[in-house]
Amino acid sequence: MSTLITGGTGFIGAEIVRLLLEKGEKDLFVFDINPSTKLLDEVADQVEVVRGDLGNFSQVMNIVKTCKPQVIYHLGGMLSVPSDADHAASFRANAMGTFHILEASKLFDVSQVLFSSTLATFALDIQEDTISDYTIQRPQLFYGATKVFGELMGMFYKRKFGLDFRSVRYPSIVGPGVKTPGVVQYTSWVIEECAKGNPFTVYVKPETKCPVMYFKDGAKSIVQLGEAPVEDIKMVNYLIDGATPTASAQELADIVRTKIPGAQISFDPDLDLQKILDKFLLPLDDSIAKKEWNWTPEYDQERIVDDFLEEMKQHPERYI
Repeated sequence: MSTLITGGTGFIGAEIVRLLLEKGEKDLFVFDINPSTKLLDEVADQVEVVRGDLGNFSQVMNIVKTCKPQVIYHLGGMLSVPSDADHAASFRANAMGTFHILEASKLFDVSQVLFSSTLATFALDIQEDTISDYTIQRPQLFYGATKVFGELMGMFYKRKFGLDFRSVRYPSIVGPGVKTPGVVQYTSWVIEECAKGNPFTVYVKPETKCPVMYFKDGAKSIVQLGEAPVEDIKMVNYLIDGATPTASAQELADIVRTKIPGAQISFDPDLDLQKILDKFLLPLDDSIAKKEWNWTPEYDQERIVDDFLEEMKQHPERYI
C-alpha cells in the first residue's frame, strides 16, 4: 500500500510523513510544486519526493497512476494572503487542483482522500456566538471560497463515485518556521522572534482570543480522521479546535515571557484589522469530531510554547 501526500514538504505535510513512518508505512510519495526537504530533514531519504503542479492535470494524473496510492492526504495549495493577491493562481491550485486530485482518485481507484480545509470557509456575518459544523459558510476570502468548493466537490465524489472523502477545517496553525503572511500569524511569530532574541510587537488587542492548533496536532488530526471506521463518518467535513481553553494574546505573551526571561513583547493593535478579527474570532464547537472519531488535541497553549522552543533548539536548521 502506498500513500501520496500533496504539499508534503510543507508545515503539516512533513509532520504527517513522520507520523506515517512511525506507524510503519513505507511507500510514501510527496508531491509539491516547490519541494524542499528541509522540513523532512532526517526522514527525507525514506520518501520519494516528486515536483509537480496541482493545477496541471497531466502531472497529477501521472503521479497518481505511478504511485498507485490507497490514500491521498491532500494538503497542497495556496494560503489566504497569496490567494487574495493572485486569485487566478489560487483558483488553479486550490479549486482545479482539488478537482484534479478527486478525478484522478476516481480514475485510478484511490480508496480515500483526506482534505485540509480551513476556518476561513466561514465569514464575518456569523449570527451565533460560536462556530460549529452547522454554521453557514459565506467566506469573503477567495482562499475560503476555494476550500468550500473543495469540500463540496469531495461530497459529490463521495456520493456519486463512492470515494471515501473526509476533511478537517483547521483553525490557525502554530509552529516554528511560519513564513507566509497571515492576519493571525502573531500566534507563531511572538514565540519564534522572542526565542531568537528579537523584540516583537503584537498587532492585536491583548484581550484578542484566536483559536489555534499546534502543527503536530494538525498532522495527528487528519491521520486520526483517516483511521476512523467509515461507518462512523457522518459529517464528512469537520471543524476541529486545538489548544483549549483559547489563550488571549496577553496570556500568550505572559507564557512566552515566563519561558524566555527578558522577552520584549509590546502591543500596538491594528484597529482596522481588529474590527475584522472581532467579528470572526469566535469560540469553536468541535463536538461532532469528538463524537464521531474521538478527536482530542494533545497541546494546550503552554505545551505549545514549550514544544515550539524545543523544536527550535533541537532542529534549528529546519526553521532558518
